[in-house]
Amino acid sequence: MSRASALLGAALLGACGSLQVGPEATVPAAADIRRVAPQQAQRLYSIMVPLLREMRNPLQPSQVHVGILDEPGINAANAGGGNFYVTTGLLQKANETQLRGIMAHEIAHEDLGHVAQMQVLGAGLNVGVHVLEQLFPGSSVITPIAGTLIARGYSRNEEREADRHAVDILRRAGYSEQTLIDALTWVERASGGEGGGGFLSTHPETDERIEALKSLR
Repeated sequence: MSRASALLGAALLGACGSLQVGPEATVPAAADIRRVAPQQAQRLYSIMVPLLREMRNPLQPSQVHVGILDEPGINAANAGGGNFYVTTGLLQKANETQLRGIMAHEIAHEDLGHVAQMQVLGAGLNVGVHVLEQLFPGSSVITPIAGTLIARGYSRNEEREADRHAVDILRRAGYSEQTLIDALTWVERASGGEGGGGFLSTHPETDERIEALKSLR
């Protein structure tokens, strides 16, 4: 999503309704909506849970809610309070390392208290979220949200702080900083360097973030 699209989306937020998160939110009916295979949902669960355990303020799967957006673009965001959003495009296109790096970054934002101001365009007032523990092995097919993620970009300092903290979380979970470096490199290549908020924020530039991470070795 281009920056212009993100700005246009921000102007339309008042007409589209506020994002609601939590166990009482519902999934809108949509005949043409794609489904998320149980394997993809379980993969997200298996990647997130070890990282959540390594936070400064660890969260249990029962405390975390995940909204899966039916959107082909690659993106993810943290909405605070244990609420996370990912797109079907991210789940379908990212490999294990890439998804782990992206979610480590978003979990770091949560742990540091960086809350994205978010909207889901086209989803109405009620959007579907799932308690993370519902995505454990053996779970059923998940219905994603019909909408487009719009999230404000974090400040330069917030992004740098989240990158550093994500590396700490990854290392405690048994992974290296290369996990996040690989994720950033892939996202920049796959998205063409365009930012739309959430993980695709371009403040600071991705190349600068990668160089900063390499200095942590």
